[in-house]
Amino acid sequence: MRSSIFGALLLASALIALPAAGQSAPFNEAGVTMGHWHLASKDVEANKKLFLAMGGKLFMPGGTPLIMFPDVYINLDLANEKGEGGTEGSVVNHVGFTVDNFRARVAQWKAAGVTVIPGNDQLPQAFVETPDGVRMEILEDKTQPVPVRGEQIHLYLLEADVPKAEAWYVRTFGGKAGIRNGAPVVDIPGVQIRFRNVESKQAPTRGRVLDHIGFDVNDAEAFARKIEAEGTHLEEPPHKVGNGSTTFYITDPWGTRIEIIERGPLGPEVGG
Repeated sequence: MRSSIFGALLLASALIALPAAGQSAPFNEAGVTMGHWHLASKDVEANKKLFLAMGGKLFMPGGTPLIMFPDVYINLDLANEKGEGGTEGSVVNHVGFTVDNFRARVAQWKAAGVTVIPGNDQLPQAFVETPDGVRMEILEDKTQPVPVRGEQIHLYLLEADVPKAEAWYVRTFGGKAGIRNGAPVVDIPGVQIRFRNVESKQAPTRGRVLDHIGFDVNDAEAFARKIEAEGTHLEEPPHKVGNGSTTFYITDPWGTRIEIIERGPLGPEVGG
């Protein structure tokens, strides 16, 4: 009996230690894990339909629609703003998922009405675009235990800015620098930040359909003090919002707007 009670207590404590809803990767030593992509959708219902067809789950924290996938949340509404411009031409050129079985997932999505755009014929690669132009790369990871999960954010930068951006994401978010396909990357729990050289400076994300990305932290106030001491400008002090989250915004030196959030409860899954 005692061993059963002790085991139950250990399980309960482990669950409490997990990030919100148990869907996020564990926090790293800097107290950071991947959070969300935030869309200022032109058509919230069309985007909701797309992400649900791809296997997401719908929540309504604070009364606004949020789609949950393992390793990423996708907010569909931004205070009723309507973004102008998709990801092409933006510093965040595209984001992406991995799937456990490329052929099976693509077939499943097509049957559900998702338009899948072919990618490199030599790879299991494709793209899906939201109705308002957010481009998402689809790759395969046969080792993952879930059908689909958030995987990457791909930044397009001038060549001289890539090493600076790599160092900034390592320092600011406790990321781990690495190399993928000969190009630098930064791994943060739940996401890989990738960099590509381009010849012209790309537009900032603010005001586009993909208005900003976000990272979850385990202590927003402490994280704000840390990055402010490192020279990062806070657009506002950390503050509470509708569902009990604590949040604030920064922008990286290349125009990627970033929300930092100590996430409150999501509430029940809608329709789950």
